[in-house]
Amino acid sequence: MKVITTKEHTGEGNITPEYLKKVDAYWRAANYLSAAQLYLLDNPLLKEPLKPEHLKGKVVGHWGTIPGQNFIYAHLNRVIKKYDLDMIYVSGPGHGGQVMVSNSYLDGTYSEVYPNVARDIPGLKKLCKQFSFPGGISSHMAPETPGSIHEGGELGYSLAHSFGAVFDNPSLITACVVGDGESETGPLATSWQANKFLNPITDGAVLPILHLNGYKISNPTILSRIPNEELKKFFEGNGWKPYFVEGEDPKTMHELMANTLDIVTEEILKIQENARKNNDATRPRWPMIVLRTPKGWTGPKMVDGVPNEGSFRAHQVPLPVDRCHTEHLDDLVKWLKSYKPEELFDENGRLVPELQELTPKGNKRMASNPHTNGGLLLKELRTPDFRDYAVDVPTPGATTSQDMIELAKYLRDVVKLNEENRNFRIFGPDETMSNRLWALFEGTKRQWLPEINEPNDEFLAHDGRIVDSMLSEHLCEGWLEGYLLTGRHGFFSSYEAFLRIVDSMITQHGKWLKVTSELPWRKDIASLNLIATSNVWQQDHNGYTHQDPGLLGHIVDKKPEIVRAYLPADANTLLAVFDHCLHTKHKINVLVTSKHPRQQWLTMEQAVKHVEQGASIWDFASNDQGQEPDVVIGTCGDTPTLEGLAAVTILREHLPELKVRFVNVVDMMKLMPENEHPHGLSEQDYNTLFTTDKPIIFAFHGYAHLVNQLTYHRANHNLHVHGYQEEGTITTPFDMRVQNKLDRFNLVKDVVQNLPQLGNRGAHLVQLMNDKIVEHNKYIRDFGEDLPEVAKWQWHV
Repeated sequence: MKVITTKEHTGEGNITPEYLKKVDAYWRAANYLSAAQLYLLDNPLLKEPLKPEHLKGKVVGHWGTIPGQNFIYAHLNRVIKKYDLDMIYVSGPGHGGQVMVSNSYLDGTYSEVYPNVARDIPGLKKLCKQFSFPGGISSHMAPETPGSIHEGGELGYSLAHSFGAVFDNPSLITACVVGDGESETGPLATSWQANKFLNPITDGAVLPILHLNGYKISNPTILSRIPNEELKKFFEGNGWKPYFVEGEDPKTMHELMANTLDIVTEEILKIQENARKNNDATRPRWPMIVLRTPKGWTGPKMVDGVPNEGSFRAHQVPLPVDRCHTEHLDDLVKWLKSYKPEELFDENGRLVPELQELTPKGNKRMASNPHTNGGLLLKELRTPDFRDYAVDVPTPGATTSQDMIELAKYLRDVVKLNEENRNFRIFGPDETMSNRLWALFEGTKRQWLPEINEPNDEFLAHDGRIVDSMLSEHLCEGWLEGYLLTGRHGFFSSYEAFLRIVDSMITQHGKWLKVTSELPWRKDIASLNLIATSNVWQQDHNGYTHQDPGLLGHIVDKKPEIVRAYLPADANTLLAVFDHCLHTKHKINVLVTSKHPRQQWLTMEQAVKHVEQGASIWDFASNDQGQEPDVVIGTCGDTPTLEGLAAVTILREHLPELKVRFVNVVDMMKLMPENEHPHGLSEQDYNTLFTTDKPIIFAFHGYAHLVNQLTYHRANHNLHVHGYQEEGTITTPFDMRVQNKLDRFNLVKDVVQNLPQLGNRGAHLVQLMNDKIVEHNKYIRDFGEDLPEVAKWQWHV
């Protein structure tokens, strides 16, 4: 490991009266541009008297958090130059979009990315017009904004993303601005604990700046009303060393902020230097800043005789002015001119040279740092040949194995192959062992910086590739997203039901991927891979609370170019699927897997072909070769496949003349038409598998209506789906299926009842199935386990 020593400062950025005067002018420039973007359609530097036609017809956006963040950004520019830092900026407060836009425009990055928004008067006009305007840009720090890896559209994830960004990035510092309203969210409150996982030798650093400006939309914020002594104790209790910067007089505040940033920057660098020189990964007490400024700082102090600056009224648009409402036009002019734009921009509309000198150069600018466009840094993941980990399946069902145990052997070696690049991590909420990924611990350990109690702890180390020692799905998901967004690879493994906790985070990430896929300057990042295991169909000791396959329905509603869902029925199929997912880019891949002992169905060669097709006929379970089938039994998922195959054996025994086609679906999106999803089957291919008119008895892992939704536009509506019906608690595995009518007996009944050509020939079989269900119900209540013929069932024909 290369030792990175404390950076000597460059001689620039000393805190002199001249610097303080310049940084205040730069701050005024950023504030002016931020306010102008809210209101102006034309006349961006007020070169002529402001007229109604110069204003937007509808003013949409926010102001309250903007000046405080511009203040932070201006001062971060100085320490980047002084200490030659590699730093990015994450904005947690919602609706702070002008901050990164204004500052990236001032340092030149924005015009480099978008040449039409040049650093001149026409460019300024476009900059102002586009903000919160149809066909323009949003009021968040959106994917379109250079330097952004975090949009802030949904509050709470800024710190998690920031820590994910600096894992395995030893030179990177993420300056993370946490909004005081944001700090009240569950994910953010949990994220203060993330400092327990940051290794000062191998990871970078996060500098949290808690920006307290007093109010949310219309209520006070909790932390802003807590005395400093209490706040200090709170953050010290969370392992931080807080520094307070507070006030409203710009002159005093500039000097205080500059001095404080020097102190905390040097502390961070000294922590890292000590750790790397002495190989000392002892958990440090990282510094942070608590910044108190008025909400809407430097904006209108009073509007219509009511306080604005320093109140919740400054949250959105401070002055009610637009093209059709000009009563406060003079107030807007007075406000904008208070920044003295004539001192800040030259005749051509460009920031004056002495202020331009304050910004870093090249990729040192936070808006052009390559870590904020992670695809630029992405290295291909090295993976072993997944075929080498094949489970031997001499005949279908002859081998019993646990899918996640087999996958773990492959993943163990993925970790080893990428040890030098340090670009692959596993995230999860204390479930790596429970999810049967045991073999991973043969190649790595859990990263953990607090005290390690050797006799009682297991697999803990200061430097590990597994981050699963925090029981927070939000934090794990946020870490992974930050890791991916800055150019690395990984996956998140969790119980199926509790991945629902991060539904909205997955949604936000999907929106990010969708927008960035349309921006040529944004490079593709590694896919977000989610393994949902400990699934709905076997919760022997957890029960009803742990049963929720709804993630599949949630993901299907997202942009089809982005989302994929795979339900492998055995270990070899899982290996083939997951290897594929690790090599995809810019996708969200959801895998629903089994961790329990299961019969194995396909050889590796068969599994590879099956995964390539996504859905295929399993010949070993079908007897319609060369003939028209009477019925199609379709399955998707490990348990539905088991029950579907068991149903086939019953039908073969009792109705041997029946021609049954067995179709398994591993890529759920194959059910959709090709014009609705890139993986969707063509109408011809779908009809070849499922026929145009034969009854389809479909056993599905999740909620039945999802299959109906996916196949709504298919020709064959003779479809009968069995899935989860919100039934079952702590009971036997088979009883879960019976209660939800996914079991073999109910499947057989459905086959018979949808084949009118059988007449009364199927009546005795239906009666037998009903008898079996009664027998099952009595048996589990007498013995607490499944019928021997179910528990010991083996595939045979």
